Amino acid sequence: MQLARIIFSTAAALAAALNLAVLPAAAETNAGLIKPLADKPFVATPVATFDQPWAIGFLPDGRMLVTEKPGRMYLTDAQGRKTAVGGVPKVAYAGQNGLLDVIAAPDYATRRTIYFTYVEPATGGGSLVLARATLDEGPAGASLKGLSAIWRQAYKGPGGQPGGIIAFAPDGRHLFLTVGDRMRPETAQDPDQPLGKVLRLNLDGSTPPDNPWAAQGGVRAQTWTTGHRNPYGLAFAPDGGLWMDEMGPMGGDELNLIVAGRNYGWPIVSNGDNYNGTPIPRHATRPEFEAPVLYWTPVIAPAGLAFYTGSMFPQWRGSAFIGGLRAQALARIVFDGKGGAAEADLWDMDRRIRDVAMAPDGALWVIEDSTEGRLLRLTPKKQ
Repeated sequence: MQLARIIFSTAAALAAALNLAVLPAAAETNAGLIKPLADKPFVATPVATFDQPWAIGFLPDGRMLVTEKPGRMYLTDAQGRKTAVGGVPKVAYAGQNGLLDVIAAPDYATRRTIYFTYVEPATGGGSLVLARATLDEGPAGASLKGLSAIWRQAYKGPGGQPGGIIAFAPDGRHLFLTVGDRMRPETAQDPDQPLGKVLRLNLDGSTPPDNPWAAQGGVRAQTWTTGHRNPYGLAFAPDGGLWMDEMGPMGGDELNLIVAGRNYGWPIVSNGDNYNGTPIPRHATRPEFEAPVLYWTPVIAPAGLAFYTGSMFPQWRGSAFIGGLRAQALARIVFDGKGGAAEADLWDMDRRIRDVAMAPDGALWVIEDSTEGRLLRLTPKKQ
């Protein structure tokens, strides 16, 4: 497996603490530190198998919802027992598109509300949709009730890279939604298209009045940040910072600290190049664009992102975990508390890792991107 060369933009103190060299600032050279794969300090126990699974969404009682890209959703327990969830809408399943993220609402314990994303069929392609529903469990099984599409991509069309990751603000009053560029790079800089953006919405899909461009109305009013390519990981850190990973083109996968009103530069700048080999100017050439805190060349194809706050791995509290598709690995990221980050571990999982999540009991769970994708529970290796 090809290893990732990592460019760090962190404080020297963080590098010293991790016994890492401080790397040159000349990001355009892609000069970096080749970090060997580490021994895994955990046991990965297979629990269940799914057909092209996409996301894990934990419920407060320790069970989880798992989506399959072709359009199926399952309620699954820690022993691997699966119950199909009825009422899932029809999806446009092709390539990267289909049924995507799923997450329990902050008030799930009292209202049993879940949010999920999918690409719905549309003339000439598909449209990303954010929906919410009540998870109903009865004698007949589990099903979605009161389904409502609270946000819909108005600009329909072809292309993969839908994004579709949901994160709730720590106060539970707003949600953030990633929207990919749908393989139409120019849309990421078009303020009147939602593609290539991170959106901030009220829980009913309406627009918060304190968004950066709320007074401009339409897509602009819902936009939190712009200039993104293919964002497949979004999560809040324990300190309240919002972090996102996104796939670059040929090189330049990114980990970004998401700050209101910032432009992250795609496709004007990147730390990778176009697939046909033509170069893209580097972030260093255009300081008006927000540069990634951490990037990978060659790519790891980052997917799901989760912060660890549990007790089962106390040494990892505050770390983030990212699934690697191309790298077939799980990465652990550490932070210096000042906006800097570094890759601390990269574990070979021998499979494409689509999503990663922390269970209420502190175990880590990952799911493989495959027609026979395994759901794995990660627990500490006994000494």
